[in-house]
Amino acid sequence: MAQAPEFGLTVSQEVHLAPEEQEMHAILGLTATVTEKVAGAGPAVVAPELAQVIVIDRSSSMDTPRTKMVAAIRATRTAIDLLPDGTRFAVVAGDERATMVYPREPELAVASPGTRAAAREAVAGLRANGSTAIGVWLRLTRQLLARYPDAVRHAILLTDGQNTSSRDVLEEELVACPPVFTCDSRGIGEHWEPRELRRIAEALHGTADAVREHRDLSEEFRAMTLSAVGKLVPQVRVVVRTTTGVTVDFLRQTHPTLYVLEPAPVSDRVTAFATGSWGVQTRDFHLCLRTDRVAAELDERIRIARVDVQRRRPGSDEYENLCAGGVFACWTNDARLSSVIDPRVAHYTDQAALGENIRLGIAAYRIDDLETAEAEWRSAVLLAAESGNEKALARLRRLVRITGDPRDGVTSIRDDIGVVDLLWAEMGSSTTTRGPVDTPSADRPATPGPNGECPICGTRWSAAARYCGDCQHELVEPH
Repeated sequence: MAQAPEFGLTVSQEVHLAPEEQEMHAILGLTATVTEKVAGAGPAVVAPELAQVIVIDRSSSMDTPRTKMVAAIRATRTAIDLLPDGTRFAVVAGDERATMVYPREPELAVASPGTRAAAREAVAGLRANGSTAIGVWLRLTRQLLARYPDAVRHAILLTDGQNTSSRDVLEEELVACPPVFTCDSRGIGEHWEPRELRRIAEALHGTADAVREHRDLSEEFRAMTLSAVGKLVPQVRVVVRTTTGVTVDFLRQTHPTLYVLEPAPVSDRVTAFATGSWGVQTRDFHLCLRTDRVAAELDERIRIARVDVQRRRPGSDEYENLCAGGVFACWTNDARLSSVIDPRVAHYTDQAALGENIRLGIAAYRIDDLETAEAEWRSAVLLAAESGNEKALARLRRLVRITGDPRDGVTSIRDDIGVVDLLWAEMGSSTTTRGPVDTPSADRPATPGPNGECPICGTRWSAAARYCGDCQHELVEPH
């Protein structure tokens, strides 16, 4: 038994727009927490089953050098050892086909001391041969996991090459797989394609990264498996309901990694965005709405969208609400108000620019345009230093030498940059540091009412909501 996580949503925005402005930006902060359980307080719930498939590239290039395959075997065995009893799991080997390593039949085994030992033995016999067809690997993974709709379904994918065959299959699976499972991908060696792994991570709500040293792979597999074990809710989505004349431009995750979420229309003016499975964690999202004043008067505050966070009910295709928030707009001629940018919106705009600077610098470096590369990477160093993104700085230090304080922007391109350094930096370009958190002051309590209910209409809202998204009643006292 486990305690169900509680979800909370905060909406950070500056509501004022100039009369001609049509874009509203807001940062949605979504947090899942589990408070310490008090005896007899609230029902415990059955923890969701975990189903995991480990997909290992065994194409011929995995033997060059042999240490890649040795590291892959060791890492896979590490992940197997971490699977709790009762977990459903399988190991798949990928070349131009997808082959069951353990169990031998196309099904998932149930983790126990005996099956973990058998899987470890089967993995030890992996040999490199063949080419790379990632789409085929994903197809078998989907077929294996589709039988367990109520489980937290997760895959680990390791490759050292590019998808050289069955390109149509890969495109098809990037559409078919997202409703079924999440996937964390890792590239090892020098010949894989970063854009392919980023696309898989974005579509399948996972992570993608480069493995700098072969010896680091076991720790990567350990972290990915423990993250999957810690998931408590199999499927969560964000639903945006807009008012007349308002459309959703985009919703993208901005922390811990940056990527655009795929919209799924539910009905007129209602759009859902899947976010995958959740454990105890915080993620931030950037919502951009396009709107016009419609019938709003100047200096009149109106709600332009409601945001609901929902989970899929076990054993059902239906969703239930977890928490909600509102997005508002107020058109004004007062430039002092309309010129203000929300600090969290500004932060994540800079984080997106940081990643773009890194990628543009890499593209320039690859065509020997060193002047452009250095300028882009210098800009990235400045943005990373100003925002405290130490992970980005660590990767940038493999591309440039930084003299003195990084905030001074004194850099020079290193003369010992390797292929893996470029891959490592490119894959880290979508990792962000969290923006400033708007903490309510003591004279402006965050809790809108008993159990987070609007005292006028009774609608439940996030504890940090300032206005009821339905009746627009101000839930907290103004400054």
